[in-house]
Amino acid sequence: MIKYSKEVTAAKSQGRPIVALESTIISHGLPRPTNLEVAIEVEEIVRSHGAIPATIAIIDGEIFVGLEADQLIRIANDDNIVKASTRDLAIICATGKSAATTVAATSHIANLADIDVFATGGLGGVHRGHLYDESADLTELANTKIIVVCAGVKSILDVAGTLERLETLAIPVIGFKTSNFPGFYLTDSGFTIEHRVETVEEIARIWGLRHNLNTDTTAIIIANPVKNQMDLKLHNEILDSGLALATSGHVTGKDVTPFLLEHFHTTSKGESLRVNIEIIKANSKLAAEIACAL
Repeated sequence: MIKYSKEVTAAKSQGRPIVALESTIISHGLPRPTNLEVAIEVEEIVRSHGAIPATIAIIDGEIFVGLEADQLIRIANDDNIVKASTRDLAIICATGKSAATTVAATSHIANLADIDVFATGGLGGVHRGHLYDESADLTELANTKIIVVCAGVKSILDVAGTLERLETLAIPVIGFKTSNFPGFYLTDSGFTIEHRVETVEEIARIWGLRHNLNTDTTAIIIANPVKNQMDLKLHNEILDSGLALATSGHVTGKDVTPFLLEHFHTTSKGESLRVNIEIIKANSKLAAEIACAL
């Protein structure tokens, strides 16, 4: 069911630390050719910090944990690549299609592959103005034992509502060298975090104690704020105009997030792209350090 790249196969046989990476950011999150350049660089960052990268995707109906160079190029450049969440995995595989995996699907597959650490940009969450419209990322992380390194939830979402859901689902949120919950493009979303750590060794101890206390049935979210955030005034102006355009254009459901992210990209003249790239690089570095500490 799951196939591994040569590098990941060797790492598993040698007991080396591995970091899972999502592929949706490559296929749908970044423009070409930047997407492939960043994907290659992120994998190198993981390697340079002592771990092995395992970018996850589905190609022609087969799940791959770790991609060879030609497969990475295909995910970056093939217009027929769709996004797959956990619910889509069996369907995509059975029909022989190719897909990039979301946070939810990547977490699920990484867990099946016994990979404990996953680096991503930002989590999905509760949508603004729609209490019952929330990302499958949340329910998947409530049932998957994995450490997820992220820059909080995307600021286009309902941050307060998302934090409430994470609490209800018993998913720990831990700030890495911060007591403020990051808002993806922003270092501080305006909400505080109850728990904070200063070192990856502390994260490793928490991971081990959760197992001993039988509280390790959910993910752990490590919130790692971006160092050089987007200009706050510019961010708020773009967010407000994007939400207004989405409403007037009757953009709803799963189309809202990509619509707003694209609006940020075009309106900010590359500023949001700069921050997005900085986020995934920093999170990959931290994830590799955590994987080595476990």
